[in-house]
Amino acid sequence: MKPIVTVGLDSRAESLATARWAAREAQSRGAGLRILHARAGRPDGPDRPANGGGQDGLPRWIMERARIVVDERCPGLPVTEELTEGDPVASLLEAAGDSQVVVLGSRDMAPLASYYLGDIGLQVVARADAPVVLVRAREATGPVAEDGAVVLGLSLHGPCEELCEFAFATAARRGVMLRAVHGRSLPEHAYTRSGVDSRVSGRTTERAQSELGEALRPWREKFPQVRTTDRVRTESPAHAVVRGATGAGLLVVGRRRRGPALSPPVGHVLSSAVHHAPCPVAVVPHG
Repeated sequence: MKPIVTVGLDSRAESLATARWAAREAQSRGAGLRILHARAGRPDGPDRPANGGGQDGLPRWIMERARIVVDERCPGLPVTEELTEGDPVASLLEAAGDSQVVVLGSRDMAPLASYYLGDIGLQVVARADAPVVLVRAREATGPVAEDGAVVLGLSLHGPCEELCEFAFATAARRGVMLRAVHGRSLPEHAYTRSGVDSRVSGRTTERAQSELGEALRPWREKFPQVRTTDRVRTESPAHAVVRGATGAGLLVVGRRRRGPALSPPVGHVLSSAVHHAPCPVAVVPHG
């Protein structure tokens, strides 16, 4: 069975740019593209017109336009279309089960350097079995989307094999550099009345740099063709990954499949990345 990349469309014209980005991703993976639109409501519900028209018109128009955009961008790419009824989250999660990647759009919050990811997107990010890539319309067409480095944000708090595999494999397919970034806050005793104790800061950075290099070592050996850099930033992990993604083509961050029972479904670092990173963001479930 041919691998699949799924792109979830809503009824905004901006979805067409998301479909274009997903088509490039599918082509780079040698995969087919599934164009999915999940319309809320029941097939026999009161919002379902008896003649099958009405509310189906706009979703079908978006899907038809997306198919045209994909065919223009990636001629010959295998494409399937699915228009589903019911809970959009359930439809997207089901599609994630047999997809290599799920691609969704998010909205610019101009003039702020931030973006809006709706409730559906957040639920899919928090629960999908497959990596989810979040794309903004203006990112999907420019040269940075294709040629920028892959930035890998690592916490170093546990196993990260799936995260590293995704990031290194993506950089290898695109032929671009991989930049690994780790943010580490300084301990309280690093701060004195006169400022930051440089000795404590230096030891903290040196220890984190060693841990980061060790985490990357097997992946550098597995993907020798990928040029890599690694950097420790002595600031909060949330700030580190967002700043580290400047000029990147893709930011890759992780989401633990099994977090603590009372932990939020999307943590602070992940939330900062999906709402503030200046490039597409891939959220990879792991652990």
